[in-house]
Amino acid sequence: MTNPQNNRDAYDSPWKDVLEHAFPEFMAFYFPEAYAQIDWAQGHAFKNTELRQVVRDAELGRRFADALVQVTREGGEQGWIYIHIEVQGRRDSDFAKRMFTYNYRLFDRYARPIASLAVLADEDADWRPDHYRFEVFGCRHTLEFPVVKLIDYADRAESLAADPNPFALVTAAHLRTRQTKNDPQARYRAKLGLVRSLYRQGWDRQRILDLFAVIDWMMRLPEVLEQQLWQDIQTIEGETKMPYVTSVERLATQRGWLEGRLEGRLEGKREGEIEKAATLLERLLVKRFGPLDEETRKRLAIATMEQLDFWTDRILDASTVDAVFEEH
Repeated sequence: MTNPQNNRDAYDSPWKDVLEHAFPEFMAFYFPEAYAQIDWAQGHAFKNTELRQVVRDAELGRRFADALVQVTREGGEQGWIYIHIEVQGRRDSDFAKRMFTYNYRLFDRYARPIASLAVLADEDADWRPDHYRFEVFGCRHTLEFPVVKLIDYADRAESLAADPNPFALVTAAHLRTRQTKNDPQARYRAKLGLVRSLYRQGWDRQRILDLFAVIDWMMRLPEVLEQQLWQDIQTIEGETKMPYVTSVERLATQRGWLEGRLEGRLEGKREGEIEKAATLLERLLVKRFGPLDEETRKRLAIATMEQLDFWTDRILDASTVDAVFEEH
């Protein structure tokens, strides 16, 4: 992956959301043998709070996501087990040791079988850590774990485009990001093509939003091309009658636009800049909830930049206008 980690902690990537919302498809695409051994009818449960408790003192490294999932094996001979997943963003000499450490800590905590799986999203073709071992005084301790390398899918472009699994699209976006690293126009065309593929699948609203977030996070564009892309997406949504992204969900990009300017405004806080932020938030509120009452407009008119930023961050999750402004 390229630009995303330059300006933010790559651990806060949208990988986590799409992994959680489409976990069976994640397993089917990257780890089909393990997928076939899981009794999906029994459901699955994410245990990420527990994972943080177990590994809270470990170094994060350059990860795009990690997860701990409880599943049931087919046949039920061992009941439920845990799957620990790491999506690693770049080469890390301690990665295999970390996988080993997490595996034994989780086993010690739960006394249940732990399956450790890794997706490597780095660009080093020769880096493929798949085991960790040590031996001392005749005592041998080894962990071998399955590894998927995203760049290995580079020769499967056509099959990725035709594959209905959402992680085929995620993988294609990763590859296209690498291929267009120094060519903004090519990246624009590639990103638009992936968005068209996204809408052709007929997925539900949440899946489209999750996948769009991953694509948008990976494939950053110059501002002019970003604006052109949004116009194209509006056309696509008009054709498909699925206004999923360009309503309030456009905030995924606009929030980055706003945050970049907020950093500069902390120095000066000019009145005109605050008015721009208030106008942007007002437009988003209207698109999400409909016309605003006079009280809400007055609240926006007198708000500080900190308040506007806070309310903007809440708009995606709020179910009503009042929930955006609700005090905690």
